[in-house]
Amino acid sequence: MKTSVAAGLLCLGLLGPVQGLVRPPMLIAERFVPGTGWVEVALLAVYAALVCRAMLDPALQPRWRRVTWRLFSVVFYSQLLLGLAGIEKCLMTGRLHLPVPAVIAAGPAWRGEGFFMLGLFLSAALLAGPAWCSHLCYLGAWDDLAATRRRGAEPLPRWMRTGKTIFALAVIIAAFLMGFAGVPGPAAALTGGVFGILGVAVMVLFSPRSGAMVHCLFWCPIGVLATRLGRLSPFRLIIDPSCTRCKACFRACRYDALGEEDLERGRPAVSCTLCGDCISSCRHASIRYRFAALSGDHARALFIVLVSALHSAFLGLARI
Repeated sequence: MKTSVAAGLLCLGLLGPVQGLVRPPMLIAERFVPGTGWVEVALLAVYAALVCRAMLDPALQPRWRRVTWRLFSVVFYSQLLLGLAGIEKCLMTGRLHLPVPAVIAAGPAWRGEGFFMLGLFLSAALLAGPAWCSHLCYLGAWDDLAATRRRGAEPLPRWMRTGKTIFALAVIIAAFLMGFAGVPGPAAALTGGVFGILGVAVMVLFSPRSGAMVHCLFWCPIGVLATRLGRLSPFRLIIDPSCTRCKACFRACRYDALGEEDLERGRPAVSCTLCGDCISSCRHASIRYRFAALSGDHARALFIVLVSALHSAFLGLARI
């Protein structure tokens, strides 16, 4: 009970200053009916507590993570559709941006401005590590849906682990060079649109075949940034010596973060997003969260509090 209350209070602490201090208003209720933003803040805080309570059971965490993640994505894209239909208050600025995660980094690199979503992303990476990619990304939820069409995940080619970093840097540098060269907005938008369409093709064609989230692991530069910057967060998953090498966690991991060498090292690969699916798959309780000197159970509870509060805050704030 105390843990779920902590998630609600943290959500309140994140959204309260936004509602009270930021103008124009960020919360959608405040945009339509002045004063109701505080009601939305309270409802989102209650929702954060309920999400936290549901996810505290390790056996149920994978299910509820996916349910809440997809709910966030549906809300995000629904607001986009309403904005396109002419209800501009459903858009963050009243100006349309591509609903592709790569634009979070590539857009500011091209424009030299528009850092709100990038700020949200960086804040999440610092607080909860790479959990952006397994709890908060508005497009990643659908790559997960595509990957889970296959019962278990297969390891991806080794070259992808290095290739994805090179590819991510190339995308961001290309966006910067386009801005430096003065490429007009329509041409930049077309380039971004093509990139997004190709990403969906990767998601549809390759993720179901391998059972791994190929779009998030390779195509999306934000995925690479999240897993690299996520190392700044003190949250980790570790594998205890009690591991029997049964490999059940291999099939549960959709992020290509678990293999023989990872079990030997006692920790997942850098592509781990702390989703926790491997914990529920381990029959010997050999995988656990780590945070400073906390026990595995307490570290996991703290992580669930953070991601539940962040998920609820993003539900209220994240939009195009």
